[in-house]
Amino acid sequence: MTPDDPLAPDVMHRRRVRSFVTRAGRVSNAQKNALDTWLPVYGIEFVPHVLDFAQVFRRDAPTVLEIGFGMGETTVAIAALRPDVNFLGIEVHTPGVGALLKQVAQEGLSNVRIIQHDAVEVLEQMVPDSGLAGMHIFFPDPWHKARHNKRRLVNAGFAKLVARKLAPGGYLHCATDWQPYAEQMLDVLAEEEGLTNTAADYALRANPLVHRPTTKFETRGERLGHGVWDLVLVRSP
Repeated sequence: MTPDDPLAPDVMHRRRVRSFVTRAGRVSNAQKNALDTWLPVYGIEFVPHVLDFAQVFRRDAPTVLEIGFGMGETTVAIAALRPDVNFLGIEVHTPGVGALLKQVAQEGLSNVRIIQHDAVEVLEQMVPDSGLAGMHIFFPDPWHKARHNKRRLVNAGFAKLVARKLAPGGYLHCATDWQPYAEQMLDVLAEEEGLTNTAADYALRANPLVHRPTTKFETRGERLGHGVWDLVLVRSP
């Protein structure tokens, strides 16, 4: 067995359970055109070293990171409302990246950048400690089946990583429509001493840190009687 063998002990030690499965997905012509045209403008390649946000965004401004922006509607809406904030979106699925690029270009937004890569690796290697003003995790894959719960993004190790990357006073905003995942998030994040919940449990939409427009997905769920749970925590000083 050689060091490059995928079953070598040192390689297996480095493996971790990922919170996503990369799906091929159909890329529309519009998304492909956006990828070809705008990825060189708004995209950032994964590199194993810390980013200089001032250089990446060409200005000094607070930076908020979003993990798993889907098709990008919420990202665009928030970025348009908060032009004074930099938004760094992370998504692994190509159709979503193309969709967000298209919208960013149409809206003429200069405060959005995109990385198509594993968010945990981006946080670990590209984001400076205490470098984020906020972090958004909206409707992550809940991995419903019990045997898949280990794939959920929000766990104790992730909470500790988030606390390290947020600046003092920076916030973490999570939202899910799956109650068991909401309860797990609440329990896990409460155990991280570097984070403080802004509510007794779940945050109300009136919370000034809840910068999240209602999505079509959420509206459809509400019509069907589905609940949505928001959690907002801040990094301790």
